[in-house]
Amino acid sequence: MMKRLAYFLPLVLLAILAAYFSAGLGRDPQTLDSVLINKKVPEFSLPPIRGFNAGLSNNDFLNKVVLVNIFGSWCVSCRIEHPFLMELKKKGVIPIYGINWREQNQDDGPRWLKKFGNPYSLIGDDPKSRGAIAFGVTGAPETFLVDQRGIVRLKHMGPITQQNWNDTLKPAIDKLRNR
Repeated sequence: MMKRLAYFLPLVLLAILAAYFSAGLGRDPQTLDSVLINKKVPEFSLPPIRGFNAGLSNNDFLNKVVLVNIFGSWCVSCRIEHPFLMELKKKGVIPIYGINWREQNQDDGPRWLKKFGNPYSLIGDDPKSRGAIAFGVTGAPETFLVDQRGIVRLKHMGPITQQNWNDTLKPAIDKLRNR
């Protein structure tokens, strides 16, 4: 009897693992919730990136609805998203604050913004991930919608596109502004 059990135990473990992984793989990673949803942005303060006067802190999120975008010059998806962010800035839709995350060289972020344009009202330099840790970032780009009281209302993982802007972000922004 014990020999039979020894043969079936690996099959049972394999079935449990397969069920666990299939459940995880079936989820859309862009819809994973943040532990910060409906909570205040934790305290943090980032210096400005090289060549800019103002950095970014949690105090900058009060009294306005803003998007906080985590980006890096090394991030391919950030480059895909960047023209859309520039369009939002051009239209004056919403203030966008940037966290320039994990740059190898302090000149990379400013050089990237000079080349592709700067959609950000404020930008904090985050080489040691202090801001990213405050937001619970797992990768770039990630964008957070923060309300007038400094409370995170939505997290978007991956590049912002016209479709996810229309379907998710814009309606959430309109709802916050109409409170």
